[in-house]
Amino acid sequence: MQISVDDLSGPEIAAFLEEHVQDMRAVTPLESKHALDLDGLRGPEVTFWAARDGGMLLGCGAIKRIDATHGEIKSMRTAPARKRGGVASRLLAHVVSEARRMGYTRLSLETGATEFFAPARALYEKFDFEYCAPFADYKEDPNSAFMTRLL
Repeated sequence: MQISVDDLSGPEIAAFLEEHVQDMRAVTPLESKHALDLDGLRGPEVTFWAARDGGMLLGCGAIKRIDATHGEIKSMRTAPARKRGGVASRLLAHVVSEARRMGYTRLSLETGATEFFAPARALYEKFDFEYCAPFADYKEDPNSAFMTRLL
């Protein structure tokens, strides 16, 4: 598996991310959906990575800069056919490593609080993320779980 920065210009990644947004809309009330769309991920404050194997898109993840030392994990997604196969763990390890290299000392994230998101929360817990209060512009939300870790 190769993980590299992606410029979000290809149709395959656009379709992959649109499916991500649609999945989030299907399981999360609109007012609690915080997934960035393609334009949001193209912002200068975002670094986006794609994981591929032999050209096949396996997953993605991003960091959005909150400030000089604090980043937010965004758009973590694994291709449905590859879930529970280690893609997310390898991708998250890469994102955490890159965050350190970029000078961040803290990474935070927002994910869902419902049962659908239990595997995601377990993954973040495995990587030493701890539950925290809302950060940046987030507000308390019964549908959201907020997590953070020092790097």
